[in-house]
Amino acid sequence: MRYIALLRGINVTGANMIKMEDLRRTFESLGFTNVVSYINSGNLAFDFGKLAEFKLVAKIEDAIEKGFGKRIPVMIREQPDIARILAGNPFDGQYETHKQMHVLFMSDAMSPDKVNELESQQLSREKFAVKGREIYALLLDGVAESLLTKGYIERKLKTMYTGRNWRTVQKLATL
Repeated sequence: MRYIALLRGINVTGANMIKMEDLRRTFESLGFTNVVSYINSGNLAFDFGKLAEFKLVAKIEDAIEKGFGKRIPVMIREQPDIARILAGNPFDGQYETHKQMHVLFMSDAMSPDKVNELESQQLSREKFAVKGREIYALLLDGVAESLLTKGYIERKLKTMYTGRNWRTVQKLATL
């Protein structure tokens, strides 16, 4: 099975610095094969036998903590999920650059109440659509002033996620 691991908050703004080469070696030490990374922000693809997602997450988070002294949240998707995510974009054609379109990968699906609350916060130039464990975020004015940088989703909705821009999501499908 081909998996995609998305690490939250590494190598961003100088925090949680981990070299991708070291991270790839850590993944290989866990018995993962064909490990590749994309850019320096914690996107890795690897092959491993079928295993429950929560077990993979625990295995990776534990290894990172042991090897790097940091507990880094990890979101896992099977690679075919990425193609489904790309095909299911409800905002297709509504953005000009990959920097305006993001996908937030959640560890768990949101309750209907939380989905309604998030959707009630939408503005004309900032829209969200929740599908399964992903939040599609159309941010026409960029990330800087969005609900994402204000911590709304984590603090108010109590939802753990890691976000990727559209170009990165497209690349994940090919890793």
